[in-house]
Amino acid sequence: EKNRYIFAPEKRRRERKHWLRKILLIGLPLLIAILAAANIIVSRQVKLEKLSITVLNLPEDLESYSILHISDLHGAQLGEHQKAIETALGSTRYSCVVMTGDMLGEDGDVEPLLDLIALMPADKPKYYIPGDTDGSFVNSFAHDSLSVFSDWAQKLVEAGVTLLDIPVSETRGKGTIWFIPEDLYTLDLDSAEAIYRSQLNEMSLRATSMTADDAALRRAVEYQLKRLETVREMREQFAPEDMQVVLTHTPLSESYIQECFNLSGKEDYFSMRYAGLILAGHYNGGQWRLPFLGAVNVPELGWFPDDKEIQGLSYPAGIPQYISPGLGSDPHYTWRPGRIFNPPTLTLITLTRKAI
Repeated sequence: EKNRYIFAPEKRRRERKHWLRKILLIGLPLLIAILAAANIIVSRQVKLEKLSITVLNLPEDLESYSILHISDLHGAQLGEHQKAIETALGSTRYSCVVMTGDMLGEDGDVEPLLDLIALMPADKPKYYIPGDTDGSFVNSFAHDSLSVFSDWAQKLVEAGVTLLDIPVSETRGKGTIWFIPEDLYTLDLDSAEAIYRSQLNEMSLRATSMTADDAALRRAVEYQLKRLETVREMREQFAPEDMQVVLTHTPLSESYIQECFNLSGKEDYFSMRYAGLILAGHYNGGQWRLPFLGAVNVPELGWFPDDKEIQGLSYPAGIPQYISPGLGSDPHYTWRPGRIFNPPTLTLITLTRKAI
């Protein structure tokens, strides 16, 4: 009796450990299965985020102008012929579509992007800037056609997309809105033109012995010279009351924006200081996210970066900048494939003069 009394607590401790092991063996896999199922639901259902942004001095005729902002598809097929995106959009109306790069799949696969574009009304303007995985619009090597554009870029043109490497404007009543690739604000037109003219002159000296690649390069150089001439002419068309929407693949930092301010004076209306909105992408919302904690790791920013650096709305140097959470999975996240607790997201941005 005495021995049983002495050793009984030890026996109960062993029983508790036994039950704890059972709970862990059964409960942990169950928890993992529940989280995996929840992630599949969250990360495969496309989300349409709606956002109103107050723009000071927005022309009255541009009140409620809406932009469908899309970024970083990375060739993902979200349902057959992008059915999940079609479902998310529903009957949503918008004034234009802006795509801020990294929309192609591996090896330049453009078909998933073309499926996405096919969902959009043909009469809506569609603007595209390339991301770091897309490559250039312009092809300086011989390829399947005589077009100056890369094969994938030519297909976008045929689908009604504007490849944005010059400022493009729309007018509503007395209001004008410009869509501008960010790099044009810092482009030295004189230096760039001198480089291309030098190339063209060099090629002219050996024109009789041009290869197919030489001919493609010549077309590319002539295209760039014409583009620079167009940019120079358009810079003179800007007015201080115009709405300037800056498109960039990689989000802009406050220090970079301040440097852009310093490159121009107050009378130079083609200037970052007159920008009303910046649209960006690139980070895919961190790709792997944890509920309540945010992004786990971003290659350029480290562990658990501040969300305002990688997605959503912020105000660097006082300019509203919206960073799209994106739609696909970026190969730069080498050990973090796919999206975890990070729904593919489209954003409908509505411009307003009203304080929100």
